[in-house]
Amino acid sequence: MMLNRLEMLRIFVAAAEARNFKEAATRLGISPQAVTRAVQDLEAAQGELLFHRNTRGVQITTYGEHLATQARDSVQRIDALFQPPAAAVDAQAQVEGLVRLTAPVALGRRLMLPVLTALGQEYPSLRFEVQFSDTHADVVDERIDIGVRYGSMRDSRYIARPVSSPPFRTVGTPALIARHGKPRQIEDLHALPTTSLRDLSTGKAWPWYFADGQHISPVNPRFLSSDSEAEFDAILAGLGFGQLPGFMADEHIASGRLVAVLQKLQPAPWDIYIYRPQRGPVPVRIRLVFDTLVRTLGEAA
Repeated sequence: MMLNRLEMLRIFVAAAEARNFKEAATRLGISPQAVTRAVQDLEAAQGELLFHRNTRGVQITTYGEHLATQARDSVQRIDALFQPPAAAVDAQAQVEGLVRLTAPVALGRRLMLPVLTALGQEYPSLRFEVQFSDTHADVVDERIDIGVRYGSMRDSRYIARPVSSPPFRTVGTPALIARHGKPRQIEDLHALPTTSLRDLSTGKAWPWYFADGQHISPVNPRFLSSDSEAEFDAILAGLGFGQLPGFMADEHIASGRLVAVLQKLQPAPWDIYIYRPQRGPVPVRIRLVFDTLVRTLGEAA
């Protein structure tokens, strides 16, 4: 029966978006057994495994992820056909479901999070799962819908949009400069207290970048952290000189809390990209969040 198939797809979509079958059942007001049965029936009809099952829970398969994207849009379109004309317009305008995002810690907290909270207030049925990390996530393997990152994007698996190009600033507090003086050349940083951000993928400190492709990793930093916000707090506290993107440093330079140094050696800005995987049809909710991030972060530049 078509009704049974439609309900099967509806249950499958809920299971794909939830953390487990029990959560999907709660959202739909049915039993977990009903979710399991619907998924098993759909697997039999498709001839493909949709979820990996083990003692720790369930994990959607790659095939299941692709099917969920198609099924979600199909269910929404079919539901709209059975609405009165005015309600159909409302159904088209309704945005609901889960969007998974990733971004570097500071960029995510300062630039992405305000956009998501505003969207969440405007669309009450929109949900977000956010991963803020200074280690690049593989959005394909980790089932991320939208990501934000610094630097070039040349991977053909992604659709990427450059939105801004913040400068890098090498900075220190007035009190730090009063005690130690300003660096006049890049090598002076080795003899000064500095901060560094650890790259978790290599275990090493990220280098500092300067004009003409020059870069260094300060020797024996006074403060080393894997958290960019913790490094920022250390810089503001005067523990050492640090290198920050403009969206973190500029307001504090303007207020006098930080002083820019080595300005003639400032590196070329890096682009910030909003990107998403190349996955067939794009659900309304993902397109909305993607386009809003592109527009808002571009305006903030």
